[in-house]
Amino acid sequence: MSDVLVKIRNLSASFSSVTVLKNINLEIPSRKVVAFIGPSGCGKSTFLRCLNRMHEEVPGADIQGQIFLEGQNIYEKHIDPVLVRRKVGMVFQKPNPFPGLSIFDNVAVGLKLMGVKKRVLYERVEDSLKQAALWGEVKNILKRQGTSLSGGQQQRLCIARALAINPSVVLMDEPTSALDPISTARIENLIRRLKEKVTVIIVTHNMQQASRISDKTAFLLSGELVEYEKTSKIFTNPSEVRTESYITGRFG
Repeated sequence: MSDVLVKIRNLSASFSSVTVLKNINLEIPSRKVVAFIGPSGCGKSTFLRCLNRMHEEVPGADIQGQIFLEGQNIYEKHIDPVLVRRKVGMVFQKPNPFPGLSIFDNVAVGLKLMGVKKRVLYERVEDSLKQAALWGEVKNILKRQGTSLSGGQQQRLCIARALAINPSVVLMDEPTSALDPISTARIENLIRRLKEKVTVIIVTHNMQQASRISDKTAFLLSGELVEYEKTSKIFTNPSEVRTESYITGRFG
């Protein structure tokens, strides 16, 4: 069985007449952490949004090419985007617990929409919070609003929410950029553990973070995939001069 979970073929994306991604081709392995680096505006976040079909929700957005998840092209006409998003969870840059919902209900919301029975709901919520390394801190305050938590806790709550529906992939768009160093370290440790069960695709501006937590790294520049390799090679012996210039701070 192939260890390739996501296969991208000739992916291009645009907003109105502005091309953001240009003919991207790569394969993402199962149960690994893959980091996408590159300067602001290079297409990293758009790439993530193409992977769970959020890009097409923006007026004027267009996408070309194919994205295969577990062998299925997610852009075939008969594929329901909602079902894609159950397999491809998303964690955003700024923690976004649902306002007005308790800690428990923030995690349970997707499960309820899927029709998960009450008798297994608590078990699934507890398991998700444990996976997100948050259970010990919230198990006695599950009825409190999710927005009452600290920033780092809120982000782990959002990760628990993404994990609750048992996705194959979790996308993270700069998940620690708004957090303090201690919260950042907790999220990074969590990401390392998560790859035992899911593939994590993370966008980060932090070169040290990419080198610490990822197995493979992709460097995007002006919408083009410049280099995609094992992280150790990218940061010690990149093949492309542009990659070396970026990671050493000569531009970007």
